Amino acid sequence: MLLVLVSWQVGVDGPLVGADEALSRDLVANAPPERVAEALSDLGGPVVAVPVLLAAVVFALWRGRWFAALAAAVAMALVPALVVPAKTAFARPGPTMPRLTDYAGFYPSGHATTSAVAYGAAAVLVAGCVHRAWVRRVAVGAAVLLSAGCGLGLTWHAYHWPLDVLAGWCLAVLLLWALVRLTARGAPTYRRR
Repeated sequence: MLLVLVSWQVGVDGPLVGADEALSRDLVANAPPERVAEALSDLGGPVVAVPVLLAAVVFALWRGRWFAALAAAVAMALVPALVVPAKTAFARPGPTMPRLTDYAGFYPSGHATTSAVAYGAAAVLVAGCVHRAWVRRVAVGAAVLLSAGCGLGLTWHAYHWPLDVLAGWCLAVLLLWALVRLTARGAPTYRRR
């Protein structure tokens, strides 16, 4: 519902867009040093986030959770399949970028979606493979912190408007919800002999 509301506001240039732009100015004005914001933004890049998920997929396969590993990989593959058409449809310029003819747009944030899905799916896989509650809590906490850090970095560095990031997170929540639903049903496993 939140994703629909935010998308509607961005699509019609509604009142939330003005608040979004004001919040962005405040965040940029109070940002940490540029290197910090840049490093946090990079947490959502495929070069950083996808290898974390890949390691969790390998771990899940090693633990015989092939269906969960496959479902997590599909969730990650759906990110560009969903984000790129949305960027094209909305064609929203970034905070410091004019409308570009060779780039689809900035809404929703692909980096925010990538970070949340990659780290979130990795946490789901780890949580499904271990019995220690503290390990599951650490995995989920790390996923939340890394995704939040990425979102803050994207807005502090003025790569994205806050609503771009929020929409990316909403999309990620939908994908992760589907992943949890699919893998929580006692999906088939394969045990090594």
